[in-house]
Amino acid sequence: MTMAASFCPGRQMQLTLDKQLGVPVAIVPNTQFLVGRYNPISEPEPHKLYVLESFYRAMRRHFSVLMDGPDPAGQKWNFDKANRKRLPKDLHPPPLLPFTPDEVTKQVMDEVAGLDIGVGSVDNFAYAVTREQALRAFQDFLENRLAFFGDYEDAMTRRSHVIYHSLLSPYLNLGLLEPLELVREAERAYRRGQAPINAVEGFVRQIIGWREFMYWQYWRQMPGMVEKNAWAAKRPLPAFVWDGQTDMACLHHAVTRALDSGYNHHIERLMLLCNFFLLTGINPKVVNDWFLAVYIDAYDWVMPPNVIGMGLHADGGLTATKPYIASANYINKMSDFCQDCRYDAKVRQTAAACPFNYLYWNFILKHEEQLRANPRTGRNVWGLRHLTMQDRDQVQALAAEFLDAL
Repeated sequence: MTMAASFCPGRQMQLTLDKQLGVPVAIVPNTQFLVGRYNPISEPEPHKLYVLESFYRAMRRHFSVLMDGPDPAGQKWNFDKANRKRLPKDLHPPPLLPFTPDEVTKQVMDEVAGLDIGVGSVDNFAYAVTREQALRAFQDFLENRLAFFGDYEDAMTRRSHVIYHSLLSPYLNLGLLEPLELVREAERAYRRGQAPINAVEGFVRQIIGWREFMYWQYWRQMPGMVEKNAWAAKRPLPAFVWDGQTDMACLHHAVTRALDSGYNHHIERLMLLCNFFLLTGINPKVVNDWFLAVYIDAYDWVMPPNVIGMGLHADGGLTATKPYIASANYINKMSDFCQDCRYDAKVRQTAAACPFNYLYWNFILKHEEQLRANPRTGRNVWGLRHLTMQDRDQVQALAAEFLDAL
């Protein structure tokens, strides 16, 4: 991959090894990423918008994943619309397969605990640390969670921080697992009738679609990406991101989970945390730094495109076609967090209202012109027709009071 290679000292060093050593040097693709073997957009135009779906379909075709000849399996490329169900009360996701730390891991845990730096704790560390363990974690996902992954991919609940997600991203990013072996095995599960197409396609899209697209976007946009700030957001991080102490139940659960386990699944990251940071105008750079500090799957190539690009839409739309903003209605629909919250998810213009409600409308009012210019956010702006002038004054006043106290 040649795009933006000059910004990376390590990559630049590799490109000059032949001169430094005086011998021929061949740089082989990183097996952790498929885009090193096949790049659907090898020479992107600087300011052109490229969408994930086209990239994803090209990857599927090239690597012949979930294809029936020239056609996609199931006669559709994308089953995302089937993957938006709320988790039923009587459905209980299985626990994650734990791994007992070996002596080397215990030694590292002791050393990390003794440093007294960073956030979180090494207590109850139970992740895989070897390839053999990572493969067992993958097998556990295939057997116990893949079949329901699609249906409840967007669900959130107090009952489980993983639900039916794979939690394989740390092992992929470390190189303990490789992307193609995962999608091949998932496809075999579909062909054998062990998992439905919406589940397998959703899993495949996360790995050879979104993960590869994020890596591609990182090399395309860096180093300037970390400075992008399309919404002119300037606020510092709120204190609760370091201890989870907030009366907003959804954010309390998400932050506490992140600090305790180093993990939230992607909807909690996108529709709770990034949604909140975007609506409250938190500086994208400090949000990116927080994600890098907190998550077990965090790498420099991961977070800028996912946080600054998709989560905060701060790159002006080069990564995602719209900002992912939502009121409490979405959170209440997709989770059970609102049931034990002191705020009312169905109220907009009183002190009892969930802050997501008035922050959402305040954001739309503040950025109405910018949102109106984006065809994909026109519906958000169109919702303003339901707000009287008094309504608008009230949500702006509540938002200002909340932000002043944040």
